[in-house]
Amino acid sequence: MLLEGKNAVIYGGAGAIGSAVAKAFAREGARVFLAGRTQATLDAVAEDIRAARGEAHGTALDARDQRAVDAFVDGVAARAGSVDVSFNLISHGDVQGTPMADMQVEDFMRPIDTAVRSTFITTRAAARHMMPQRNGAILIFGGSGDPVPDYSIGGFQVGLHALEAMRRQLSSELGRYGIRVITLKTGGTPESLPAGLGDRERLEEMLTDATMLKRTATLDDVGNAAAFAASDRARTMTAATINISCGALIDP
Repeated sequence: MLLEGKNAVIYGGAGAIGSAVAKAFAREGARVFLAGRTQATLDAVAEDIRAARGEAHGTALDARDQRAVDAFVDGVAARAGSVDVSFNLISHGDVQGTPMADMQVEDFMRPIDTAVRSTFITTRAAARHMMPQRNGAILIFGGSGDPVPDYSIGGFQVGLHALEAMRRQLSSELGRYGIRVITLKTGGTPESLPAGLGDRERLEEMLTDATMLKRTATLDDVGNAAAFAASDRARTMTAATINISCGALIDP
């Protein structure tokens, strides 16, 4: 198994993408430590993983709270002996479908602040344990890309571009300690779109039409790619992006 013996921390572990990644990690042998806002949903994901003979634990916290995250990660390290993988997959609270010219400042800034703040806090907490180990993988989700044609995405894409700048800097600073930092980008996974999102069908069609393969990445695709990126088989990869967008995003 790709992640046998590794301890993985996943924030947003009860969300559509977070739970898919958690289940993929557990299938590959990792002990999974889930974090999120609601204990009941974390417990449900953890129970699914245990039912499939994996190991998972859930803790309710806000990934924007530095003290809570530090205490959580310190607890994982004390309990499991190491922190090998960290992946922040919390939702960013973005408002989509409203043109920027009509948005409130708070709605535009929220996903940027949430993405940058939570990624800094969760990465910092993991790095403090990975540096003495001289090994670890920090994964970032989203990646940079062109604006979605004919659709208003607010501050969401701006936040993702900021995370890419962080990924480059983190890779440079942490590489000497054997810590790898990798981005996964999909160009959009329709399965993860909120049920109440306006124009959902139109957005799903737009995401599919934008691909070269005329299909989008599934949640299973995301989980499998993340498991590979976190594993020692990807040990030569850092400061890099794994593009699983089915050709929707074209790397230069």
